Amino acid sequence: MTTAAVGSPGSARRYLHSLWLLSARDLRVRYATSALGYVWSILDPLVMSAIYWFVFTQIFQRTVGHEPYIVFLITALLPWVWFNSAVSDFTRAFNKDARLVRSTAIPRSIWVNRIVLSKGVEFLCSLPVLVGFAIIAGAPVGWGLLWFPVAIILQTALLVGLGLLVAPLCVLYTDLERTTKLILRVLFYASPIIYSVGDLPGLFPQLAAFNPLSGIFTLYRVGFFPEVWDTLSIVVGAVMCLAFLGLGILVFRKLERPVLKEL
Repeated sequence: MTTAAVGSPGSARRYLHSLWLLSARDLRVRYATSALGYVWSILDPLVMSAIYWFVFTQIFQRTVGHEPYIVFLITALLPWVWFNSAVSDFTRAFNKDARLVRSTAIPRSIWVNRIVLSKGVEFLCSLPVLVGFAIIAGAPVGWGLLWFPVAIILQTALLVGLGLLVAPLCVLYTDLERTTKLILRVLFYASPIIYSVGDLPGLFPQLAAFNPLSGIFTLYRVGFFPEVWDTLSIVVGAVMCLAFLGLGILVFRKLERPVLKEL
């Protein structure tokens, strides 16, 4: 493909074309040597869902979540895998391809956005699993399902903002890579995945609203479980997603040159 066909240097068309090529390359490399291929993108959330479903329905008496519980779990675990894997990869976004990052003529933010896009494609490819379990378990579907695309947009904005923060900071402060992994472990249990915001006692629902994943996961679920709607967590979560995006853009612009020197 010629340069003219994909836009002039520095144009949005050239950027989007390069973003897609890099994201597609990531997906090809990830599955080229894998015998299971696509299955790996759904195996992790499926295993996690099966474990929590078994523990909370067959071993212990569950007091959180809604029926069918397996659908309740999967609606949050699938986007969690997208979030967790993307943030984990942000910590190595620049170091992994340091030579290309230094020499490329395209904006360096593409090394963050390609992770968001490639992991997002994997998330979208895993949605048939959610549909299958919803049909098998007989989960009711309502108009709240229209909020599902909004949740995807908000999660994309949050991930881009976090990526623009985490990626350059991990180059300048290498200990942040391990710190990020610890934060992700804590965040899993601090997010409404095995429970909903409404299951939290006392002041915890108000505190949970300041975790943007609370509002995002609520929007993913509301199409199947309208009773989980929580206006506070959704509104605060949306504002925080946009705030993280704005902060990420500002910090990235300030740290881009120091990062290139460090690489």
